[in-house]
Amino acid sequence: MTTFPQPGAGSSPRPDRATAATPAQRAQKLAELGLALAPSGALDALTTELADAAGTPYSMVNWISDGQYFAGLHTPDGRSDLPAVGRRMSLDHGYCPELLHRTKPLVLPDVCSSSRFSGNPVVDMIGIRSYIGAPLVDLVTGMVFGTICAVGTEPRPGHTGQHSLHLIKTFRDRLWDILHTAPRPPLPPPHQTGPLPPQPHGTAPALPAAPDTQERDR
Repeated sequence: MTTFPQPGAGSSPRPDRATAATPAQRAQKLAELGLALAPSGALDALTTELADAAGTPYSMVNWISDGQYFAGLHTPDGRSDLPAVGRRMSLDHGYCPELLHRTKPLVLPDVCSSSRFSGNPVVDMIGIRSYIGAPLVDLVTGMVFGTICAVGTEPRPGHTGQHSLHLIKTFRDRLWDILHTAPRPPLPPPHQTGPLPPQPHGTAPALPAAPDTQERDR
């Protein structure tokens, strides 16, 4: 089992690859953390801020198990010619699933510059041309259970990569702050492996380490 240092336990570098996990294991982790597959007003507001800062029409906070669920979502409204995106997406669509194996952010100024990314269905379905995203890594297991991302319909110049990297890391850290302060429901009984329904009150289970250990300097 891969573990990462707890806050104040040292400054050992994080491994580049996340611990492999099955969809069931990720679902269990989301349940343990009280992260329900339900819309969150706070996370919707955060994705709207990220979309504005990144200059993109789409932004998501994404919980990943056997599919993708956007607990936070900014998507074009009816006044835009761009298609709206719903709260759910399969694992073979988009670029957040690429982060399941990473501990570092992924910056793609032009997804069509690589054959690995240009064939993704969202290129034709939604017109996606750029992506920036960061994984959320559980300290106890080393697995990725979620992401935050901004997605654009125009390619970006290569020289914008460092700015995009700094931006997504800043919003990843803000997301950690929200998760650490939000009320969450009690832990499920041992036999319950699915995600919890939304509940406004309850005892908050422990979340992974604070953002300072989540690769701030990379």
